[in-house]
Amino acid sequence: MIEIGSHHQRLAKAPSAQPTVYVVDDDAAVLGSLRFLLETDGFAVRTFRNATALLNAPGASGPDCYLIDYKMPDINGIELAGRLRQSDEGTPVILITGYPDGNISARAAAAGVKDVILKPLLDENLLKRIRHAIQDRRGT
Repeated sequence: MIEIGSHHQRLAKAPSAQPTVYVVDDDAAVLGSLRFLLETDGFAVRTFRNATALLNAPGASGPDCYLIDYKMPDINGIELAGRLRQSDEGTPVILITGYPDGNISARAAAAGVKDVILKPLLDENLLKRIRHAIQDRRGT
C-alpha cells in the first residue's frame, strides 16, 4: 500500500497568476496533449505517468487542481482521488475517462471528484471546468 507523505499536504497559498494543474495519465500522447493544451491556456503543469509517481513525488506546494485519468494500470483514478482526499481535501479533482460506465459519476463523487469528463472531448470544455473548479476553491 502506498501512503501519501506529508509533502502532499497543502498549505493555504495566495492565488497566483498562473494556477498549477497536476495531470496524471498513463498514455504519453494524452499526457503531452494535455500539457500543451493547459500550458497554452496559461496553466503551470506538472505531469505524472501513473498514480504511484504522483503519490511518491516530492513537491513544494500542491496544485490548484488535479486532472486524473480513470483507467490506469497501478491505481485507478477514483482510488487515487480517494487517497488524495485523505491529506488534501480542498483541491478539486477532475476525472477524465474514455471508459464511461453507468455508475462512474456516483463512484467518483463519493471519492471527492468534482467533475467527470469523457475523452476525447478534452478541449475548451475541459479548460472551462478546470478554471471553474479553481475559482470555486479560491472563492472568486
